[in-house]
Formats: sequence, C-alpha cells, structure tokens
Amino acid sequence: MDLYEKLVSGEEKLSLVGLGYVGMPIAVAFARKIKVVGFDLSKEKIDLYKSGVDPTNEVGAEVIKNTSVEFTADADKLKEAKFHIVAVPTPVNDDHTPDLSPVEGASRLLGQNLTKGSIVVFESTVYPGVTEEICVPILEKESGLKCGVDFKIGYSPERINPGDKVHRLETIVKIVSGMDEETLDTIAKVYELVVEAGVYRAESIKVAEAAKVIENSQRDINIAFMNELSIIFHRMGIDTKAVLEAAGTKWNFLKFFPGLVGGHCIGVDPYYLTYKAEQLGYHSQIILSGRRINDDMGKYVAESLVKNLIKTNVPVKGARVAILGFTFKENCPDTRNTKVIDIYKELEEYGITPIVVDPAADSGEAKRLYGIDFHAMEEIRNMDAVIIAVAHSQFLELSKERIAGFFHEDHEQKVLMDLKGLFDKRDYSDGEFLYWRL
Repeated sequence: MDLYEKLVSGEEKLSLVGLGYVGMPIAVAFARKIKVVGFDLSKEKIDLYKSGVDPTNEVGAEVIKNTSVEFTADADKLKEAKFHIVAVPTPVNDDHTPDLSPVEGASRLLGQNLTKGSIVVFESTVYPGVTEEICVPILEKESGLKCGVDFKIGYSPERINPGDKVHRLETIVKIVSGMDEETLDTIAKVYELVVEAGVYRAESIKVAEAAKVIENSQRDINIAFMNELSIIFHRMGIDTKAVLEAAGTKWNFLKFFPGLVGGHCIGVDPYYLTYKAEQLGYHSQIILSGRRINDDMGKYVAESLVKNLIKTNVPVKGARVAILGFTFKENCPDTRNTKVIDIYKELEEYGITPIVVDPAADSGEAKRLYGIDFHAMEEIRNMDAVIIAVAHSQFLELSKERIAGFFHEDHEQKVLMDLKGLFDKRDYSDGEFLYWRL
C-alpha cells in the first residue's frame, strides 16, 4: 500500500504547516477527505480555530466549528503525519530582497519532526531553486535523513485568492511537481482529492516555482501600465475609466485597472524573480519599472488630494481626511503589506490628519503593525476630504447623501477621491463634489 492509499484509508495523516489565509482553507478542504494535522506557531491563532473562530474569513466560523482538522501549536504532532504541506508567507525585506526566514524556519521545524517515508510539498512562493537548494539541506540537517532515500519533496504553488469566493482551492487548476515521477504521481493524486478543477503536472520543481512567480509578475506589470495611463490621462483631463471601457470593447484588450498594489503576492513576488536574475548577472528592465510605478501610487494619490484641496480653497495643513478602507484588497480583513498606509503617511507629511474607517479589517492587526486606531463610520463628520481607498462591499451601500454628510458643512465643494471608481461619476458631477478617481 503506497502513501496515497494509506492517507485515503486513514492509516496516515497529512499535515499543514502554516494556517493563514492560504494554509487554513487547504487544511479544511483535505479534512473532508483524510486525517489532517493543522500546525501553526501562533498559539493565539490555534486557540481561535479551536474555539470555532475564523479570523481570516476565508471559510467562515461555521466551517471551522465543524471541521475535523486537528489544530495544534505543538510541533511534535507533525511526527504523526507522513504527507506535509508547507504554506508559510515569503515576504521581502525593506530593501526588497527575499525574506526566506519563514520558509527556512518551517523547514527547520519540520525537519526536526520528519519521519522516514514522508513527502514534503512546499506551497510558498519562491524563486526557482529555493525548494531544492535551500529547503532540502535544512530538512536533511535537522532530520538526519537523506532526501530521495528517506523522504521525497515536491512543490505546488498556492493560487488561493484571499477574499475571493469564486476562485477557490477547489476551482483553480493546481500546478504540482515532484523530485521524481513516483513522487509527482503521489502528490498529484493527493491534490486531486480536493481540487475539482484538476492538476497540471509540471516537468520539474523549478518549472513549478517559476510558473508561480511569473503569474503575479505579469499581473503586476499590467496594473503598472494602467497606473501609468491613469497618471497620463489625468494630465490630459481625460477620465481613465471611460478610456478603459471604450478600449475594452475590443475582443483582445486585457481588462486590467489602475489601483494600489499591496498584499503578499503581486507586490512581492516580482522581487523574488528579479533578485534571482540579478544573482545571475541580469538586471530587470520591465519588471522593476512596473514595481517602481506601483510602489509610488500611494504618494501619487496623496499629492492629488492636496492639489484638489487647494483647488477648493481648503487649507492643506490641519485638514481632516477620512480614509475608507485600509486592507490590501476588498472584502478581506488582511492589512499586512497594505499600500493604503503609504497614503496615510504621505498625508501626515503634509500636516493632514488622516482618519481611518474599515469595518472589514482586522483592527488589532492594524494597531500592532502600524499603530493605527480605526474609527467607526458614525464618527466621520466635518471632514475636509474623503478617500474611498478600498472597494469593500459595505462602501457600495453608501448613498450620495450619506457621503455628503461626512464633510464640513462650510465647504462649497466636497473633495471625494473614489480610487477604484465604485460610484457613477455622473452622480457626483453636479458641482457639489470635486470627484476624482484613478
């Protein structure tokens, strides 16, 4: 009986190392089919899961309450599993170089609890070569086992889209790879238990690593192009959204839109690719240019707000500006690597007081990471400007009258910055508002 059959029969367990926005939904999905140990270093997070709370909002509290995942912060429990999936974050340092400490730490911890006959699959986004050249030596050193003899490895890049209820683990084709054909076959069959859309067998681990890192690099470059167009069209006095809607009538026009690019994938992964390229003597042209544009968009929004305050004769220094939305994307509580913080800090540089409202965000996380306290929507009044920074569904419910009530009553024209174009521009073109969108 091979490992796949032992997993299906309940004789062996699967472990999930890292239970965040990516790892937890994977653990829950597999638990519907096989025995799962869900491990995370954060005892606080584990206690929430055990009490039936889903801090990520990815699957919901009801699912967490009823799942059979064995949630634990005890690394010794990993010894009970034979198929391990590592899904820890891979951020970048302040100088934009890869920070591999989470995946290295997970490899050390897993290595200390690895048993013979195991398969280890990494899902964290990395540059080609990390799994075999960095993770494997750590696993071997900590376990005393030999890769290829005592345990096998694979790589299957995560494609979960936080906050997206349509594109889920089950509905997205899963890339899988293994160090040899036998391992690849086992990994593919295991993932086929939960991935209804099927799997794609990459020819090597490095190919799978590269495929993942270019997916987000491509998206980053396309959004950078849209952001650059937005800057150009604003100078021309043309509405960017109207241009994109017109151009979008052509069958092969790619429908991307300008915006803030944060989070742990699109704003991070390109740096992994360019870092490896520079190690090999090639300096990126297009990828890094796109990154520079996207990284500067918070500053551009703040500068545009200041210009609009001046246009409406509102003193810049001492102005009070409401920022609606702080997460890195809509309908998701995650504030890590949000680019809204760039707007916040830039406004402070001008002597402006930003006031943040986000009913969807993890307020504790925002306080811990950025020192920011959120305000309730009811507290937003007597504002000099309003920025709708994130397209949360709650904000779509705001009426024009409600938004008007956020402003100081003395202002003849109200500066409204609707970054994602949530509202119909025509509704705000009657002179009461100075309406601006990317």
